[in-house]
Amino acid sequence: MTTDSTTESSTATPTEPVAVDGEAELDELVGDGVVLADFYADWCGPCQMIAPVVETLAAETDATVAKVDVDANQELAAAYGVRGVPTLVLFANGEQVEELVGLQDEARLRSLIEGYTE
Repeated sequence: MTTDSTTESSTATPTEPVAVDGEAELDELVGDGVVLADFYADWCGPCQMIAPVVETLAAETDATVAKVDVDANQELAAAYGVRGVPTLVLFANGEQVEELVGLQDEARLRSLIEGYTE
């Protein structure tokens, strides 16, 4: 896979989910713009089912998609009150605006994102 250096600029939205390791990394991502954080676990069946959906949203929307492994980031998950996975948290301009728990369909997530990016 090749990486276009322009995706590294602060104005470009990554076209693939960004792995987040720790609160500082998530805070940096959600600073501005729209960010969909996918709190997941590798052992979680519904998390595996939603993974292609969040990858598509990363590629096709103006939102940054963050992937947070709850097993590796237990304190971060606790800080956001994550009790079940997958939990999807939508941020707009640094503020948490939505939280969805469980398997979600692409149309609903796309609609939520577009409501904050338009």
